[in-house]
Amino acid sequence: MKQLTFTQTVPLVQESDGTVHVTGSRVTLDTLVGAFQTGATAEQIHDSFPSLSLSQIYATIAYYLEHQPEVEAYLKLRREEAASIRNEIESQQDTDGFRARVRARRGQLIKA
Repeated sequence: MKQLTFTQTVPLVQESDGTVHVTGSRVTLDTLVGAFQTGATAEQIHDSFPSLSLSQIYATIAYYLEHQPEVEAYLKLRREEAASIRNEIESQQDTDGFRARVRARRGQLIKA
């Protein structure tokens, strides 16, 4: 009888900044899991990211399902980091001045 091996490698890599992506691509774990959570099938994800193989997509989904608490904690941390960066960027911008300039230009266009 043929003996099967049951060790499998996960096609994921974690970079030094903490970002996890599918090996050999720039597609992040966040993106792939987000698509899966919104109801996309592996085939639909493949249509959106043809650089990934179906086996990479299925293996990543399987990893997510088997390690859901850990992946959810990672995703939560990533969302918090993104919100912090967004707040920092927005606090450095003069949105009030920008809005005033846009309104003034719009007013000039309407009058013309």
